Amino acid sequence: MNIGDRVRLLHGKEQGIITQFIGADQVEIAIDNDFTIPVLRREVVVIAEEEDTYLKNAGLEQPTQEPRKNEAAPLPVTATAGIYVALVPQTEELLAVTIINFSDFDLLFTYGEETNNRYKGIQNDKLTPKNSKVVAHLHLKDFDKWPDVVIQYLQHRVSGITLLEPVVKRIKFKASSFYKSKKTAPVVKKEAYLFSLDQKPTEVNPDKILENLTETETQNPEAYQLKMPAHEVDLHIEKLTDVDPALMSNSEMLRTQLAVFQDNLDRAIASNMHEIVFIHGTGNGVLRKEIQKILSQRRTQIKYYEDARKEKFGYGATLVRFK
Repeated sequence: MNIGDRVRLLHGKEQGIITQFIGADQVEIAIDNDFTIPVLRREVVVIAEEEDTYLKNAGLEQPTQEPRKNEAAPLPVTATAGIYVALVPQTEELLAVTIINFSDFDLLFTYGEETNNRYKGIQNDKLTPKNSKVVAHLHLKDFDKWPDVVIQYLQHRVSGITLLEPVVKRIKFKASSFYKSKKTAPVVKKEAYLFSLDQKPTEVNPDKILENLTETETQNPEAYQLKMPAHEVDLHIEKLTDVDPALMSNSEMLRTQLAVFQDNLDRAIASNMHEIVFIHGTGNGVLRKEIQKILSQRRTQIKYYEDARKEKFGYGATLVRFK
């Protein structure tokens, strides 16, 4: 049995979807009208794909539901190659959290959830190219209580010539953006709320940044110079916000730090700086890895990057030198 399997109760007519395992001998099942119940494993049986085939051959399948009038056609698959999390509706209420490997690499991943800074590992697996796996279920009625989703992944290809770095991604769902993310997910080819895990940052265009400056800034070079970043940019969270860090989740802190990093990097490039130092500290290394991942994708503008002077920063800062 796996999360996402459709099962039938042995002592009843109900069918449902396995949403989680409870201990060694129980599973939680979401019945089709969206309520969940705990059931002993021995009391359910997985509905095999062959069963549908048999029913169709015997002429016993359920009639296909006629499309509703004026019903919108399925959205086209427009996603580019990459790694995705898709929340695929199973019913009007229940969403299947699905990891999608829409790439040419094997994907090793872990899936976990973080609530109030407490992490809980849920699943880990390997996905071959153009494959997917359901790892959890979420209920729309509990949207305000959803945990942050944490995915760690590593891509690999036999005989590959490129060493890819491990990636850690956190997703905090917000209603303002969540309901706008609906599209047809690749691989599963179903409508879903789709989120990219490896979307590359857009190359900065210095001319575009200059175009966005106000008329005063454009006519007054000295005013514009004030917007150049400092040579050393401190990314410690207490330097970036007035909010008590104790009230922020790890993902919120990381997003704030990366936003400040990206803004200063773009402005450093646009203003033709020779180099810049980002002070990120040591900690667990997540911020450092995310920064260096972004820098590795900006080779057309960056000459190199390296640990800044160890005698001053230890291993807690990265020096970026531009072309």
